[in-house]
Amino acid sequence: MHLKQKTIFIFIISLLFTIGLTSCESESFPKPKGYCRIDLPVKKYQHYDSPYLYTFDYPVYSKIIDYKTDSCWINIIFPTLNGKIHISYKNVKHNIAKHLEDARTLAYKHTIKADAIGETPYYNNEKKVYGILYEIKGNAASSLQFFLTDSTEHFIRGALYFEARPNKDSLAPVIDFLKKDVIHLIETLEWQQPKAK
Repeated sequence: MHLKQKTIFIFIISLLFTIGLTSCESESFPKPKGYCRIDLPVKKYQHYDSPYLYTFDYPVYSKIIDYKTDSCWINIIFPTLNGKIHISYKNVKHNIAKHLEDARTLAYKHTIKADAIGETPYYNNEKKVYGILYEIKGNAASSLQFFLTDSTEHFIRGALYFEARPNKDSLAPVIDFLKKDVIHLIETLEWQQPKAK
């Protein structure tokens, strides 16, 4: 073989080797699963002038629906995010320990699906609002839960739910977004006297 033929032969072998290598690479590594982009609204809050024994600020991109008017139970619905915060209210009548244990039990029922459960305490002596925010990591049905109380008269429990199968990867941006709203609700909550009917 002449030098020119050898050069062409080496070039063709190198080209075939490169094509073979790149074609094998794309077949042996599957692409990661993608999720739809979620357009999150701009944060803005409004005051909930509640007919019940509590009041707080909530996002303008949500709406409040009475769930059980005789019990002061409500749902904060997020229509564009397919989620809701369910809020239940109970009077405290020398049974604060039972309410606290019930809230903890309901949060820790998700231990089977949870990767971890974090607890963040909240204290506001001026407003007499005390509680815990439970952050449930993993594929649990409810990723955020909380309770708030004055320890003598009022007790509220809240839980975030989605109308979707739990998937920590696809729901993570929405959970992080709504976590700020839950914290804002907790920080603005105040107890109030019953309104005259």
